Amino acid sequence: MGLSATFGRAVAAHRQARAHLDAARRALAALRPPPDTGEAADTVDRLRRVGEAVTAEPEPARFFAGPLPVRLGWADTVDGDFPAVVPLSGGTHLAIDTDARHPAVAALLRSLVVRLLAAAPPGSVRVSALDSAALGATFLPLRSLVDAGVLQPPATTDAEIAEQLDAAERHARAAQHHSTGTPELLLLVAASAPEGRDLHRLAALTHAGPTAAICVLVAGHPPRAAGLTPPPLGATTAVRLDPQGYAWIGDPPGHPYSSDGSGLSAPVRLDADPPPHLVAALADRLGELHRRESEFGFPDLLPAQPWAESSGNGLRAIVGRTGRDPVICAFDDQTPHWLIGGRTGSGKTVFLLNVLYGLAARYSPDELSLYLLDFKEGVSFSEFVPTGHDPSWIPHARAVGIESDREYGVAVLRELRRELNRRASALKRHGVTKLADLPRDGKPVPRIVAVIDEFHVLFAGNDAVAREAVALLEELARKGRSYGIHLVLASQSMTGIEALYGKTDSIFGQFPLRVALPGGNGVLDKLNEAAGALPIGSAIINLSAGIGGANTVIQFPDAHASAAEVAALRHELWQARRPASRPPAVFKGYESAHVDDDPTYRGLVAGGRRPLALVGRTVDVDLTSALFPLDATPGRHLAIVGTSPVGASVLHAATVSLARQHPPGSARFLVAPLVAVADELAESTIDELTGSGHPVTRLDAAGLRDELRKLAGQSTDGPARTFVVGFGMDGASGALAVRDENFRSGLDDLQAVLRQGPAHGVHLLGWWRGLRRLSDDIGGSSNRDDVACLVALNVTGGELGMYLGQHDLAYTPRANRALLVDRHDQRTRLIVPFVSRGYEPDDEGD
Repeated sequence: MGLSATFGRAVAAHRQARAHLDAARRALAALRPPPDTGEAADTVDRLRRVGEAVTAEPEPARFFAGPLPVRLGWADTVDGDFPAVVPLSGGTHLAIDTDARHPAVAALLRSLVVRLLAAAPPGSVRVSALDSAALGATFLPLRSLVDAGVLQPPATTDAEIAEQLDAAERHARAAQHHSTGTPELLLLVAASAPEGRDLHRLAALTHAGPTAAICVLVAGHPPRAAGLTPPPLGATTAVRLDPQGYAWIGDPPGHPYSSDGSGLSAPVRLDADPPPHLVAALADRLGELHRRESEFGFPDLLPAQPWAESSGNGLRAIVGRTGRDPVICAFDDQTPHWLIGGRTGSGKTVFLLNVLYGLAARYSPDELSLYLLDFKEGVSFSEFVPTGHDPSWIPHARAVGIESDREYGVAVLRELRRELNRRASALKRHGVTKLADLPRDGKPVPRIVAVIDEFHVLFAGNDAVAREAVALLEELARKGRSYGIHLVLASQSMTGIEALYGKTDSIFGQFPLRVALPGGNGVLDKLNEAAGALPIGSAIINLSAGIGGANTVIQFPDAHASAAEVAALRHELWQARRPASRPPAVFKGYESAHVDDDPTYRGLVAGGRRPLALVGRTVDVDLTSALFPLDATPGRHLAIVGTSPVGASVLHAATVSLARQHPPGSARFLVAPLVAVADELAESTIDELTGSGHPVTRLDAAGLRDELRKLAGQSTDGPARTFVVGFGMDGASGALAVRDENFRSGLDDLQAVLRQGPAHGVHLLGWWRGLRRLSDDIGGSSNRDDVACLVALNVTGGELGMYLGQHDLAYTPRANRALLVDRHDQRTRLIVPFVSRGYEPDDEGD
């Protein structure tokens, strides 16, 4: 009985429920107005028209005016359907609770990618895809977009996903500090939510805000793993998929689609895959446009009209492009100096050439001067100077050093300091404090840009050269901005520069603009490692001394790949120079110097007031001639010291330059070839002197002793000029040391000639292969002033300092260099010694 009663009550309840349901349906049917006139149908119709209007392809300006309405599918109601639209843009995102292994979700993601690319201006959207769940299969139907270069190949491994997120974070930081134009939008599409730390990184990108220019589409969020509390997302529209395949939009509280937080109260049929032929057509169109838009060549760096701008308030140049927008950097009060870093092969030289050519095209030589130093084994700036096959040069260049010596770099810094002091005086006279306020009065005061490539070489070690270079650099860095002098320091490494210890902040703090090429993290803040993964042809521009979050990633063209355009520009600028313009002073550290190429030598004429002995070219900005005046002052003799056979070449140059200054027959030359290594060059010297009409006497060691005896007793009525030229004077030391019956030696006569000779027009020019032998021959260090003119070749600095009595003398002998010392003028200069053609030594030991 109990069971039967229970069954009866259940049947009655079921019948009652059916009756209630039928009554409800009848009531609803009675309340619903006719479809063509009812309020609900009218609302649905309006929604359909609005949805179709807002999802139509927008104009490019509209695309970036705010969030873009994008259709997910069609919302179903009893009165019809209408487009279900969500906002997507930088700062607004989409999350779907089911990952792309569900066919409807995969199709929706592909549809959204196609819709956004179709609506955006070409080149304004970059798509990155993450697909660890399906190993990239989600995006296979869009592979034509990958081939077109508008969709990056999907990341499928943990390492690839982490790398894509690294790139997204760099993009966000760069976009937030984007100063010109509109940043490129990064569409980051995750076919499934990543795991662990990568999920938190993805969530953080949704909180970065509109200025980060990132739109995230993530499927499979929130993850369904037990016990997992996913990180909250930022301004994100949530989509939930039900078992029947319908989507429900907007269940986060406070979503704009619903005032009560329940979301769109209608199921949505998600859009299917876009037709393959439409994807192919889009790929063809975007691929061609992408290629055209992404082409950024050397001509794009140049102004429309050359030399049309004034440098009064600073210098500006296009250094590259981010997205579609050019990036302009300046030399002005805010960014007076630049610091550039990058590993070998990173494109540092190309970047520098781009900047220099851009500046030279934008500003005339009256507005801009260039000082260019390269300390590496290369020819970074050789195209700025005339060469044997191309006589053109960049008329802005004042001094160019190729494989520069440190001493040449210091000489350039000294010249810049002199110019700074001149400008400081001019500003003081006019009562102004900045170059921009200085009245020009028709006289150009160009801004100066000094580029030092591989600058760490200049400061290597902790010797006197490095210390002076640091002091000069610090002064120029502190004061340069006020006087229009700007520095660019470039290097592969910023570490291990001993001379800069304790000076790093005071110097590099004046370099707010940092350029980090691939591997150039050294110029950025220690916590800013964004340059490590840069591809070749790109760089980070940071205007905040390298701090993180201030990076702008740019791409720049390769000037070397545009050789024809570069050559055309160089010739155009060269042709536009002033008629009286001089080519730049060029220092090529690897080149030998020849006396017949020297402008001073070519300008020598007979009859000068005092003869000049030319021995080389000084390592200074203008490579001035290295010479010694030989007048009647006691001690005006020349000693060349060192085992290097270059000593014979220097002696030859000094002798023929003296002969050029005397009319034929007015001077006699006593030439003594005393060592075999110099015989050939000594004979060549004799031939040249004879050909010039001068009387020449060839001497051996005994003959030299006899002539010295005569000259030691010579009265004032002797010949006007006599030059004793000894090729290997140490070769005669034994013969000169022998004493005669009166206990007088040839060395006594030599020393008498050294003391008394200049007053009678007698000068000795000799090459000694050892400094000790020179000292012994002239009577010891107490008589060193009897030979005031000295050219030291491969003699150690310590030995030379002891001989001269200068214990702090800093000199390191090396090939193709010598030290000029004039004790009377207190001159000590590094020189490139003259080498006779055909006698260039193979190495320092020759």
